[in-house]
Amino acid sequence: MGNQEIRLRYGCNPHQAPARVYAAHGALPIRVLNGNPGYINLLDALNSWQLVSEITGALGLPAAASFKHVSPSGAAVGVPLTTELKRIYFVDDAELSPLAAAYARARGTDRMSSFGDWAALSEPCDVPTAMLLKREVSDGVIAPGYEEGALDILRKKKKGNYAVVEIDPGFTPQEIERREVFGLTFEQKRNTVKITADTLKNVVTEAKVIPPEAVRDLILAQITLKFTQSNSVCFALGGQVIGVGAGQQSRVHCTRLAASKADKWFLRQHPLFARLAFREGIARPDRDNAIDKLLEESLTPAERYAWQDDFAEAPETLSAAERADWINLFFGVSLASDAFFPFRDNIDRAQRSGVRYIVQPGGSVRDDLVTEACNEYGMAMAMSGIRLFHH
Repeated sequence: MGNQEIRLRYGCNPHQAPARVYAAHGALPIRVLNGNPGYINLLDALNSWQLVSEITGALGLPAAASFKHVSPSGAAVGVPLTTELKRIYFVDDAELSPLAAAYARARGTDRMSSFGDWAALSEPCDVPTAMLLKREVSDGVIAPGYEEGALDILRKKKKGNYAVVEIDPGFTPQEIERREVFGLTFEQKRNTVKITADTLKNVVTEAKVIPPEAVRDLILAQITLKFTQSNSVCFALGGQVIGVGAGQQSRVHCTRLAASKADKWFLRQHPLFARLAFREGIARPDRDNAIDKLLEESLTPAERYAWQDDFAEAPETLSAAERADWINLFFGVSLASDAFFPFRDNIDRAQRSGVRYIVQPGGSVRDDLVTEACNEYGMAMAMSGIRLFHH
């Protein structure tokens, strides 16, 4: 887009200066239209752009992602939202284009983690999406273009300092990528593997049928993992990610983390939380924090009620049995893993959060035991043969 480098304030930390991003050959494919994005911002921008562009390429729908620290807290396609999802995402008063619906879903997956996110859009940013971004705490956005009205809205955010980055959608990087660590240069072929429905052909379980909605969600989950710090596991339902477990050393911890986030997503839709009455003037981030504390099963009553002042009246809570009964109502969840499951404990935990469809690479010496666990629960599991580590 013309420039060969962008000077940055500093690197990952303020003491890491000077810093810049530059093109070793040719011009940069990105252009800063507003603000002053930092080193981590641009890492998020480039990773999240790859994610949303690949999702749109695979599924033919507008896509959006909400990124924090080089991993997605949410990703989604532009499927219309239910009345209940509009309410829990705080967008029941907003105009929702397909692109805006995708961002509302991506941001709504895990609103605690999305606080101060970097947003990525697969399509040119329209006014409805800009209006959503305007009212959320967000560091910046990357998109292949901006409607004039949308750009005007975004340029006024954060007192004029909101980072707006435009990317050339036709840009294709070189096949070989390099990274320098501790003075040494690593080199590898870029991860150009295409995630399609073909990754789901090798269904190894007794249950063989994966319906179209689950095919969509499994493709979405795999592409999300392709740009998530490993180890990672992703839960998806209804055209959106509902839980990501990223950067864990143990795969079962990835599954537990993703499942716990999915459980909170389920619980937020309980009628009890629809009746929550907040005091006048409580901002969205404070509402998110207060709701998260109510949903956190491990908190003591004193810790949970530390946020009680945010409410107009004392909130109700759910018993452990009520929580489990509500979560059991959710079914048909899709799960993807970026590497094989070494033990069946991952399957045992996943089934408690409504997982019915799974894709994983396979290749473990215990593949038969994992398959047996899926058969016990009536799950359909495909083995893709494709590992998706990302570091």
